[in-house]
Amino acid sequence: METRRRSSITWLLSGFFLLAFLLHLSNSSAEVHHHDFIVQGTPVKRLCKSHNIITVNGQFPGPNIEVRNGDTLIITVSNRTPYNVTIHWHGIRQIRTAWADGPEFVTQCPVKPGGIYTYRFTIKDQEGTLWWHAHSSWLRATVYGALIIHPKEKKKYPFLPPKREYPILLGEWWDQNPIDVIHEAISTGSAPSISDAFTINGQPGDLYNCSSKGLIFIIKTSSFIHFSSLTTLKKMSISISEITVFPVNPGETILLRFINAALNTELFVSIAGHSMMVVAADASYVKPFLTSVIMLAPGQTTDVLITTSLPPSRYYIAARAYSSAESLPFDNTTATAILDYDCGCLPGPTQPPPAQPILPAFNDTLTVTAFSAAFKSPTPVKLPSPVDEHLFFTVGLGLFECLPGQICGGPNHTRLTASINNVSFVLPYSSSLLQAHKLAVPGIFTTDFPAKPPVEFDYTGKNVGREQPEPATKLYKLRFGSVVQLVLQGTSIVAAENHPIHLHGYNFYILAEGFGNFDPARDTEKFNLIDPPLRNTVGVPMKGWAVIRFVADNPGVWLLHCHLDVHITWGLAMAFLVEDGLGVLEALEPPPLDLPLC
Repeated sequence: METRRRSSITWLLSGFFLLAFLLHLSNSSAEVHHHDFIVQGTPVKRLCKSHNIITVNGQFPGPNIEVRNGDTLIITVSNRTPYNVTIHWHGIRQIRTAWADGPEFVTQCPVKPGGIYTYRFTIKDQEGTLWWHAHSSWLRATVYGALIIHPKEKKKYPFLPPKREYPILLGEWWDQNPIDVIHEAISTGSAPSISDAFTINGQPGDLYNCSSKGLIFIIKTSSFIHFSSLTTLKKMSISISEITVFPVNPGETILLRFINAALNTELFVSIAGHSMMVVAADASYVKPFLTSVIMLAPGQTTDVLITTSLPPSRYYIAARAYSSAESLPFDNTTATAILDYDCGCLPGPTQPPPAQPILPAFNDTLTVTAFSAAFKSPTPVKLPSPVDEHLFFTVGLGLFECLPGQICGGPNHTRLTASINNVSFVLPYSSSLLQAHKLAVPGIFTTDFPAKPPVEFDYTGKNVGREQPEPATKLYKLRFGSVVQLVLQGTSIVAAENHPIHLHGYNFYILAEGFGNFDPARDTEKFNLIDPPLRNTVGVPMKGWAVIRFVADNPGVWLLHCHLDVHITWGLAMAFLVEDGLGVLEALEPPPLDLPLC
């Protein structure tokens, strides 16, 4: 009996070591990438005005990061600004490494002025286009960059290999310091000033006043910026004065990786004369489909293939706002870049202007709805089931009554706010939520976030309820491995608009979207249970709803919030507390030794 038991143990150990060896072989090509991010003030000139903006390594946008699935990133952030800083790696699952996720006072205390913190995490079973950005106040207006995850070595894209690739980062520009813009809004209780321009790879384009004066050639790659002569510009994205140019050759297939890094604006994008084949979104492949226009909410990414089959010339890439809220001011300008066929037709006094694309009207919700409905997973998926947690969250704006001594610039002498299930999220300041959870620090948060609204009402009707939201730091606890189905219901309180909702640490399946009040008896029939798309940010339609499903398989504290930064500032957020599972591989890793203190 003893011999037989020893033999069984030997076989188990042999199997364990064989499995470990095979796993090692499968990851033997994985690399460790080291980066230094110096967050600092940098002088730039846009719209004929000079500014000192916050950047990473003096670059705007910041450096692109390129890795492969399975690689590890070690990024040391040095804060040389007067502001608190954190960096969020948007869309990275951060399996067991929630300490590296980045939202201030949620998974870490911020890196204080003069401080240093090193983010360490491994890319696990992800590939495609993601991005990184500051997650402190409104610093992400200028602190952002692409995070491109290529397939593992010897693996290929599930579509025809492109001749070349370009990340295209859509941004939003203020002539003021964005931190001052939001501070003024907070102090007055009113809406912040709208932006002065949109940008494509940091440049507004030549449709703005004075933006086409002068001629400067700048080569931009993933790791450096330098000045160059005209003869070396043919194979790289360049900026000419205040417009970005993407050189291409006729007859090529090009992969364009669009990222909406704008603070508060959803954006339509179109390319003059070119159809786009959508092949991926939020670093998940989709069933390819053709379109002449795409729409990205802040936080979302969309990969498209184009074929340069038109006569050699210059063609505008244009981006402008989709503004779903009725009667609210918005930035009604248009950013442009140029798709430049290798034809020797760079701007000059005798050259015709680039061809113009056709963009939808700023409030074309029908186009947005049709575009969103086109997304499907490339093959049938095995949806997690049965559902353990049925949640119903209302998302929308609200009003605080004016208290004595306050400045109240909101409607009817109130202060603007926002909430989920009538709870306006309040960040702690003495500890991060994750630290408080792991160290059992009392008084930082409670775990009584409501699973449904405290009061049912006609959420999207004209005469909706005006109950004042409760400011609080409430989390919703999830058992490890539980299957969560969440209805996100928009409201018409103050103003109805599209809300891009982002969940940190997770991807989720979007089962359905619709308008009006969600009715389970009627709308469950609309669920796509065959090939729903996998995303990390979902647009909850104006006066409508969206239903998502995911498995709570990543322990930690994970923020769910609107990616319109003005809304998260007002409190349109909450957090899930996902408990550890069984054993080390289902538990959060210990905190890093250099984790910042509050």
